[in-house]
Amino acid sequence: MRYFIKISYDGSKFYGFQRLKGHPTIQGRLEEMLSIIDKGPVVVKGAGRTDRGVHAHGQGVHFDLHHDIPVDRLKKVLNKMISPYIHVIDCKQVSNDFHARFSVLEKEYIYRIYLGNFDPFLYDYTLEYGYPLHLSSLKKVGKLLEGKHYFDNFVSGEREQCAATITKVHIKRVNREVWIIFRGKGFYRYMVRNMVGAMLDYNEGKCDLLDIQNMLNQPTIKKQLRTAPATGLYLENVYYE
Repeated sequence: MRYFIKISYDGSKFYGFQRLKGHPTIQGRLEEMLSIIDKGPVVVKGAGRTDRGVHAHGQGVHFDLHHDIPVDRLKKVLNKMISPYIHVIDCKQVSNDFHARFSVLEKEYIYRIYLGNFDPFLYDYTLEYGYPLHLSSLKKVGKLLEGKHYFDNFVSGEREQCAATITKVHIKRVNREVWIIFRGKGFYRYMVRNMVGAMLDYNEGKCDLLDIQNMLNQPTIKKQLRTAPATGLYLENVYYE
């Protein structure tokens, strides 16, 4: 039987989603506990491989079990075994052709920037930004990033091409934080963090809009701006049909 779970997790306690020998990861922890439940090896597949320090409110995961376990019971037992830094929000059975990654329509990421005085309790969960932040500047860069582009200059690692579509970039103030919300399909490694980095560099006058536009229009120029820290990034939701 194939199951789908929606999970949240505190990324500061793990070395990312993908299993890594000798280090705690989301995938590794889930596979360890599910293998105990199913009394045999279980492999899990996630909608996205979040990096070390990146959090999630709505990561999607699927896996196959040999035993037919009622979803309410599976959710309850799994939550007891994986707590406290991972939590199963929802659990359901799905068809065997469903795939947590390849069935995705869109993903939504949120990057949180804290503007108050330094707070050690927020250090692992936001970017504590020590400069004036102009929302109008962030919105100008956000408009450039929307649409279909080759994001090669906003991605870590070598790929043949990094075409992706950002359907919406929304920026809003939430108490003492600024949230930058990205929605789209085809996010690559460090892509959101590099897009946020471009926004911050523009905000600080370290680049102009033409620089960012050229990075999108000329993916072969091999230019990158700053990479924002992982701490402020959240995989907020994954959307399926």
